[in-house]
Order: sequence, then C-alpha cells, then structure tokens
Amino acid sequence: MQEKVRATIELSAGTVEYEDTGGEGPVLVLLHGLMMDASLWDGPVADLAADHRCVVPTLPLGAHRRAMHADADLSLPGVARLVAEFLNRLGLRDVILVGNDTGGALVQLLMCDGTDRVGRAVLVSCDAFDNFPPGLTGKTLVLSGKLPPRLFGLFMQQMRLRMLRRLPIAFGWLTRRGDAATARWIGPVLHRPDIRRDAVRVLRAAAADTGLLLSTAARLPGFKRPALVVWAAEDRVMPPEHGRRLAALLPQGRLAEVADSYTLVPLDQPAELARLIREFTRAPHTG
Repeated sequence: MQEKVRATIELSAGTVEYEDTGGEGPVLVLLHGLMMDASLWDGPVADLAADHRCVVPTLPLGAHRRAMHADADLSLPGVARLVAEFLNRLGLRDVILVGNDTGGALVQLLMCDGTDRVGRAVLVSCDAFDNFPPGLTGKTLVLSGKLPPRLFGLFMQQMRLRMLRRLPIAFGWLTRRGDAATARWIGPVLHRPDIRRDAVRVLRAAAADTGLLLSTAARLPGFKRPALVVWAAEDRVMPPEHGRRLAALLPQGRLAEVADSYTLVPLDQPAELARLIREFTRAPHTG
C-alpha cells in the first residue's frame, strides 16, 4: 500500500484539497455529502488502499477549508462539473466513482453527463428521486441556509453540543457511530466567514432545484456500465425503497443491503462497505 498523500489542485472554482493513496490498482474516486469532508471515507480507504488507488477530494459542500471564488457555481450540477474537471486535470480515466449521501447525487449527475471517465459507479445510501433535500436532516439544513451567513453560523453553533448533533434533524439519523466525525465537520462553518458564505450558497442552490434528481433518474437507464447500489437496510433518511428502485433502473445495476448502519455507511460499517466495493471491482466487466 502506498502512503496517502494530501495535496491541493487549482480548479476553475478555487483550490480543492484531496487525498491520494497512489498505487497501481483500480482507481476509486470517493465523494462525500453536504457538511462533510474527505474523512468520511477514512475507514473504507484504509482497507481498500491495499489493492486500489483511492482518490478522495474534499468538495466545497460546507466542511471544506479552502473557500471558493466568489463567482463559483456551487449548485449540485456546478459541483458535479467541478468533479469532472478534477478527473480531467488529474488524468483519471475509467474510474470507479463512489458517492454517499449527497455525494451519491453527484455521482448520478456524472453518470448521466456522458463522460467516458466513469467506468463503474457505486451509489451508497444517497439522495435520489424526490428525496432532495433528503429527510428531516436535509430539509432542516436547507431551511437554515436561507439565513444570512452570519446567522447561519450562529445556528450551526448549536451543533457543538452532542445532544443536539444526535437529534434526527441534525446528524442523529445519519450515523450510529460517527459522532466524532460530525463534530469535526462543523468546524469550518463555525470559525470561517468565507466557508459560511460558500455553505449558504450551496444550500440556497439546492433549495432552488428540488426536482433535480427526478429529472436525473429519468436518464439513469442510459448508464450502461456496471453499477452497485449499497443501501443501509435501516436507513431513516434515504428510503431503502430508493435503493431498490435505483438498482432496477440501471441496466447493469445490482443491490446490496447493509445491516446495523444508518446513511453514512462508511462510518458505521466501513469493513463491510470495503468488502462490497472490492467484490464489485473484481467482478468481470461485461459492458
């Protein structure tokens, strides 16, 4: 296994931090959701890096540490284009694109844009269909994004208290075991006005396009390459029915359900998720 390298890259929207394990195996590019960073994937990457190259960007979704340019497009389609630019700049082709939570929404957008850089896709308990913004957590977060950035920061100050982070309207229904990660992720918006500005822009753009993933779902049958849908069987934010529907829509889709986990499977069941991804990447490519 190569030592994980932390690096930055200058993209059109601003500077993006990323981690890269290097190596000669299949390339996994792993995407996180709103108010999260690359550390979402630390558990699975520690396992998968033995025989995969794992590339994990921290996207400008509210827990990033490098503010974007004032004119950057921070809508989900804009962030998906930023991911495509990231792949292009790093010369990454035929990648296995993996997304959890809103990272899975970004993967869906990239599956539908015709790029030849995505060889396979893995959707892990994610926003889909009409569940956008997802559940109580997403709806509360997007509602808070209507506040001015300074007041949004004051609202987020409440999340410093574990008892409030564990509420269903916060991170309580997203993860069973990952509270330490969620406490870390809120740091940038608590202390950085420029990150609060970016977060509010992301949330307002999401509120303005709630039908985005319904139109995206109509195009998913056009993704003819292998796809794995991994869903938390007890998910309270992303309906398990949506996992079954996504797998059925994809011509080469298959479904795997994970027990004893909420939405953030990389935090709650990292070893099982790594096993499922490895099994998928080793399967023969029939498309």
